[in-house]
Amino acid sequence: MLTDAHHRTIDYVRLSVTDRCNLRCTYCMPEHMHFVNSKALLSDEEILLLLQTLAGAGISKVRITGGEPFLRPGLMLLLEKIASIRGIDEIAVTTNGVLTQPYIPALRQLGIRHINLSLDTLRADRFRQITRRDKYAAVMDTMQSLLQQQMQVKINVVVMENVNTDELTDFAALTRDHALSVRFIEEMPFNGQGHRFSGINWHYQKILDTISEVYPLEKIADAPHSTSLNYHIAGHKGNIGVIPAYSRTFCGTCNRLRISATGSVKTCLYGNDVLNVKEIMRDPAQQPLLLSAIQSAIHQRFANGFEAEKHHAEKHMESMSVIGG
Repeated sequence: MLTDAHHRTIDYVRLSVTDRCNLRCTYCMPEHMHFVNSKALLSDEEILLLLQTLAGAGISKVRITGGEPFLRPGLMLLLEKIASIRGIDEIAVTTNGVLTQPYIPALRQLGIRHINLSLDTLRADRFRQITRRDKYAAVMDTMQSLLQQQMQVKINVVVMENVNTDELTDFAALTRDHALSVRFIEEMPFNGQGHRFSGINWHYQKILDTISEVYPLEKIADAPHSTSLNYHIAGHKGNIGVIPAYSRTFCGTCNRLRISATGSVKTCLYGNDVLNVKEIMRDPAQQPLLLSAIQSAIHQRFANGFEAEKHHAEKHMESMSVIGG
């Protein structure tokens, strides 16, 4: 098993398969983004070797992220091969939904049911402002198809002051007729634009207070290692959650490892890269040391995101799309 110095077992990996995205969300990246050459990305063979190694050490859940993962050529074939790895019990995908709809039946066939859909507004004009792209209709079509095909859908909403806070109850209303989870995420300082991030006003408690003015909230049990605090509204089919991504209240139970599309490993979203597995796998002399290098990096993980941030050499400079957000 992979365990850090704070006695937390790591059994979940978030793996980015591309840094490319077909949206340009203002809180995530600059409008003109530089993407790496495809040769710099982990190949399919390297991803499979990496996940086989991690599965042998106790990793049982894989979340495929980007950028936008459906921009990676041959993604479905890669997912099929990942699904055959012994020890991987669950594969989930995070997507912006622009390209996803045609792949939903194939995802179901592979046994992939857990889909996180990034959606920060329910208004087409505002969607264009936030994402700098006119793709709202495609995303909504994907959401409807996911629900019709009984996928387990979580909608991720980044809460941004003076942008979408007037829509919190509109999102909560989605749970009335749909068996989905809407998760409100505190804004984080990873926009890739070098702007100094001075904190947030819309912390998770303020989000909950605002929703509860319209919809009384009942606390429900959180799953083990959950990053969200989860609630139910009486009479609704779905649930809502709040993710204290900036407040970082969940660090004590964190069970995840984050690996970028170029092989950089983060043991904490707020910390520096601690290792590059691509460099190890492409060096025959080092390849046998892959697992021990990962184990060593995990063992040195900080206790929480605040400690990691203190040691982060490039605070607030990275784009969330590059670090698999």
